[in-house]
Amino acid sequence: MVSSRFPLFVYGSLVDPDHRTEIIGRSVEAIPATLNGYERGKSRYWFIRPRAGVATTGAVLNDLTDKEFITLDEYEEVPTLYARQRIIVTLSGGEERECWVYFPTGWERE
Repeated sequence: MVSSRFPLFVYGSLVDPDHRTEIIGRSVEAIPATLNGYERGKSRYWFIRPRAGVATTGAVLNDLTDKEFITLDEYEEVPTLYARQRIIVTLSGGEERECWVYFPTGWERE
């Protein structure tokens, strides 16, 4: 069962509002946020991986429905390409928030 209890932190193609609307089917507000201790890279697709002393900027998407999470999981090809896990991000005002994020499943090392 997916849960919309937590927002979603995005760092790749879903940061683009037009692309996000195309995938989800509606406009969703994106709040700037930072994921500390992770670097962003790109192989076939965007990915993040742990790395001390760096940070990845992105956005937090609030108020996603369970149906939208199912759609996003399909878009991100869970569990083949990504696995959704919870992490802590920092919003621009310094507040920390627990969010879902899509972590790569190993293809990024190819």
